[in-house]
Amino acid sequence: MTRQISFAQALATVVGTVIGGGVFFKIGTITEHTQSASLTILVWIVAGAVSIASGLTVSEIAAALPVTGGSVKYIEYTYGKAWGFLFGWAQMLVYFPANIGALSVIFGQQFVVLFNLPSSYATAIALFLALLLMGLNFISTKFSSKMQSLTTILKIIPLALIVIFGLFNQDKINLQVFPFQAGSGHSFWAAFSSGLLAALFAYDGWINVTNLAGEVRHPEKDLSRAIILGLSLITLIYVLVNYTFMSTLPFKNIIANPNTAYLTSLKLFGNLGGKLVTIGILISVYGAINGFMLTGMRIPYTLAKDGMLPLSNKIGKINVNTGVPTISALIILAISLVMILLGTFDLLTNMLVLVMWTFTTLVSIAVVILRLREPKLDRPYIVPWYPIIPVISIAGGLFIVISTIINEFWISATGIGLTLLGLPVYYYMKRKIIS
Repeated sequence: MTRQISFAQALATVVGTVIGGGVFFKIGTITEHTQSASLTILVWIVAGAVSIASGLTVSEIAAALPVTGGSVKYIEYTYGKAWGFLFGWAQMLVYFPANIGALSVIFGQQFVVLFNLPSSYATAIALFLALLLMGLNFISTKFSSKMQSLTTILKIIPLALIVIFGLFNQDKINLQVFPFQAGSGHSFWAAFSSGLLAALFAYDGWINVTNLAGEVRHPEKDLSRAIILGLSLITLIYVLVNYTFMSTLPFKNIIANPNTAYLTSLKLFGNLGGKLVTIGILISVYGAINGFMLTGMRIPYTLAKDGMLPLSNKIGKINVNTGVPTISALIILAISLVMILLGTFDLLTNMLVLVMWTFTTLVSIAVVILRLREPKLDRPYIVPWYPIIPVISIAGGLFIVISTIINEFWISATGIGLTLLGLPVYYYMKRKIIS
């Protein structure tokens, strides 16, 4: 791979990958758990802090092992090929399809609200959107990349408008931000952990920039700077956007309401302006789905190139005219369509957050393991305040995984079960290669 990605491009990749639908549509779920504005704000701050601590930690191994493949390669290097395959399998079967499915579902739900259509149309719209976007991705990789760049720019517009108009709104509702506490009659830790799980979906995706480590010009400094600065900016934006939601609409109207962003836009900008801003939000979701398709379709292809999937000789092929791994893309599309039909937005996002944070935590632990196992490994970037920052990252990750298993057992069992299905596939294909 050619080292051609600058710091600015790496930063734009972090921001463009992370900002999608979560910031607009998770507020209803979070407030349902917290039942208070103060705890809602705290949840967004802590989710950002845990993500930044993980970013600081993961950047050390990303700079020490600047190879294309990112976290899959870090896990493989530290724990062995079986674990690396399992992460790739989890991304193929759960992470990317669940992201595509969840965002398509929320797009369909918001589309019918915006255009006053029957709610029964939402699933059909979600399915059509997934098929349409994959069809556009089949045109060419270059076309998909250009479309992604355009939607990344456009997705900033509704965020900026909501924050600016919200902060200068003269009819703001006074919020009690301190002390941080759950709503009356609710356990602080139960409300906090459930709210944190919901918020983390909005920060999801930052670790994917490590996949580009082999192409960043100066990964030893630019990669860590892009992750840390990007996540810091995103945390600030998310807190301001959610403050605007809660200072614009009565809190009781936000609880469990998936249409909070739409209603806030109507109140801040009027009927026409509100609809235009909501269209901007849908473009943001559209761009996020396209990004997950663009990158996700390459996971089965990568596993097949290593001969680790059945029919690898078919899956590991690229269309010479378009540069698209066609069979690999169809696999991701098929699983995504099943996710759309079977799952709700919150169910799918909770499952993918559990799976992704399980492996993100393993990467953070890998930093500590390699410090002990390979003290002489060249580390162009050293995580600051070691071991405090890695401990925060690991503790935060374990808290997320354990609380998800406790609070969302069946969702967790499904995600873990789908991931573990990769083990018999790995050992079967390994034995086949040897023989």
